[in-house]
Amino acid sequence: MPWLQPVTLEGPHARLEPLSQDHREALVDAVKDGEIWKIWYTFVPAPEKMGAEIERRLSLQAAGTMLPFTVRDAEGRIAGMTTYTNVDSASCRVEIGATWYAKRVQRTAVNTQCKLLLLTHAFEKLNCIAVEFRTHVFNHVSRRGIERLGAKQEGTLRDRQMSPNVTVRDTVVYSILPGEWPKVKAHLTYELNEKRR
Repeated sequence: MPWLQPVTLEGPHARLEPLSQDHREALVDAVKDGEIWKIWYTFVPAPEKMGAEIERRLSLQAAGTMLPFTVRDAEGRIAGMTTYTNVDSASCRVEIGATWYAKRVQRTAVNTQCKLLLLTHAFEKLNCIAVEFRTHVFNHVSRRGIERLGAKQEGTLRDRQMSPNVTVRDTVVYSILPGEWPKVKAHLTYELNEKRR
């Protein structure tokens, strides 16, 4: 049995369920909210490329290197995508990434809930030795969000890959280790409790 299996994860603010082509139309609607595919340093699929992106992620899942999720908000509306990516089953490591959200749920409890669900599953069910986060050096919003989680910056991979606009991307790498997880979990739980008030 593969180490990483499709799973549904749910909390009060968000639900993560296995990605499916059945979600395509609602994901197209979500990505149109804020037109986030136009941000030059992101890899967010344009509406007309959503079906191909879902297929790409499902192919990587079949190869054992990704576990993609569709994100629903507290009302059950599809709000974006996230994944366990760069899966290293032999070393029990994953990266949480390839994440995007509709503008309507940005800066809400949705992202905090998703990260808490994914990190809890990674450390408490999969027994990961590390969980990574990677982002473009110019994606300051993402970098601040990762740092607020309690992840530590490991370094920058310079000229790591080509961006959609054909510039070369420098990738900043962060991680959380098992010994850091209890504090990170307490912090995220506190943040979510504050947002419920």
